[in-house]
Amino acid sequence: MWKKQLLFLCLAGLTLWAAAGQEALPADAAAELPAEVKYIALTFDDGPRRDTTEKLLDGLRERGASATFFLVGEEIAGKEDLVKRMAAEGHQIGNHTWSHVRLENAGTAGQEIRMTERALEELLGEKDYWLRPPYGIMDEGVETNVPLVKWSVDPRDWESRSTAKVVQAVLRDAGPNAIILLHDIYPTSVEAALQIVDALEKEGYWFVTVEELLQLNGITPQAGVMYRSGKG
Repeated sequence: MWKKQLLFLCLAGLTLWAAAGQEALPADAAAELPAEVKYIALTFDDGPRRDTTEKLLDGLRERGASATFFLVGEEIAGKEDLVKRMAAEGHQIGNHTWSHVRLENAGTAGQEIRMTERALEELLGEKDYWLRPPYGIMDEGVETNVPLVKWSVDPRDWESRSTAKVVQAVLRDAGPNAIILLHDIYPTSVEAALQIVDALEKEGYWFVTVEELLQLNGITPQAGVMYRSGKG
């Protein structure tokens, strides 16, 4: 909990700095952070799922780590309590379409995005629910009024279903300002995520949401722009 309180103070300081008239960094600017501070973002797709997501939330809370969850709309029914818990515990919640379809057709894509957006608004209220397009792909003809999030580290956890391989791949490729892609629907991925947090926290990393990661780098997120790391 103390880490989240300190992070809040850091973010508040950045907000005051910006309000004082400093210009935000462009999306492709380098991070303006002290060298010893290392921030990183864990993201989870395709949930929520009752058993695995609940275990993940328990583990993140024990470790004081924040994450970003991109939810599939049709998976929310019956797990509304988990979604509310994510928000209450400081995690960022995003949109991963209603039925995990490729966003290629503008009409279908718009409907898929709006359906999940409405489901989240009914639970959590109106706000910007950032979008992660399934497979990280979105046709140029598809429009959105929120920022888009991809990733910079992909251990292909859905393919190996191996905790050890996922941990090894992430620890090999992770660095400051990385956005890590995982899926909270696999028990192996949940266990890997908690091992990753334990290992990287020992190296001085702080786990933050994607929105916090950009803010800590002085980036003002823009609707329709795809962000792959904390550097833009």
